[in-house]
Amino acid sequence: MFAFWIAAAALSASAGWLMLRSARLASARAVGEDPGLAVHRRQLAEIDDLAARGLLPESEVRAAQVEAGRRLLAVADAAAPTVARPGGRRLVLAIAVLAPLLAVGLYAVVGAPGVADEPFGRRLAEWRQADPATLNPPQMAAVIRSIVAERPNDPEGFKNLALAEMASGDAMAASSALRRAVALAPRRADLWAALGETFMAEGEGEIGVDARAAFAEALRLDPGSLSARYFLARADIADGKLSQGLDRWRALAASLPVDDPSRVALTGEIAAVAKAGGLPRAPAAPVQPDAAAIRGMVEGLASRLEAAPDDPEGWVRLVRAWSVLGEAQKRDAALAKARALYKDKPDIMNALNEAAR
Repeated sequence: MFAFWIAAAALSASAGWLMLRSARLASARAVGEDPGLAVHRRQLAEIDDLAARGLLPESEVRAAQVEAGRRLLAVADAAAPTVARPGGRRLVLAIAVLAPLLAVGLYAVVGAPGVADEPFGRRLAEWRQADPATLNPPQMAAVIRSIVAERPNDPEGFKNLALAEMASGDAMAASSALRRAVALAPRRADLWAALGETFMAEGEGEIGVDARAAFAEALRLDPGSLSARYFLARADIADGKLSQGLDRWRALAASLPVDDPSRVALTGEIAAVAKAGGLPRAPAAPVQPDAAAIRGMVEGLASRLEAAPDDPEGWVRLVRAWSVLGEAQKRDAALAKARALYKDKPDIMNALNEAAR
């Protein structure tokens, strides 16, 4: 707290000095002669000199002198009102002194001068020990940022940081994190697809050149990338290639499991875009499939996995579906069963954890 008051006093003194210096310079400019006067006086002298040497016709001397004199008077009249007031500096000095005193008084009334400092490092340590569910997005981003600093060569850490930055509303920071991730793991299609989505967020939903390049790279690395296939088809429709885009969407929908909620949503969007003859001009809410139908599909998937549990992709879809539906208890139950089945398979465990998020 003592350091804070020293810094505040130094800043106040600096601000006061700058105010006084500006006032002094303004006063000096006010009482000084306008440099334009000297220029016009020199022009008059040059006219007289030319006339004396016979270089300026007698018929033009009078007109030139009148014009130069008129300009001289105009400049003199414009500069005349600029007179410094003797009490100006005293007023500025009073303001420079009273401003910090008033600020201190207001802080004592509405602030909390008795509260001890809480360094960011201490707060960060508390956040790292806390239950992640209790943290808001900026706090979670700060925690993951500190973890990434400890493990700068972990692309998964940068991917998680990007998710947290997006949740915090900072699409630029998210794309920066994903650029680091793809630099560390350039063969991972999921990172390229996520980078494309952050580029879209920066462009307020527009699938621009950078986003298309990222999605194209994701599709090259993984021809089954759902995100890349969806958004590149949407880019076709936005470019006026309606038939081509819809065909790509239909192929994507056909590749999804029948009980996947994403298939229902995509089918509804295909029907809406086909009927409208293109994408809506303004961003609109996505087509919402029937909630009862989706829940029925998810329940059917859960029943099927109970009967035939050896289906890692099915467990990932089930965990993701319960997460999307907001059924935290059912999500956690499905996640626990899947973890018990695949505890010795890190790739499946990573996919399950990602689906749960």
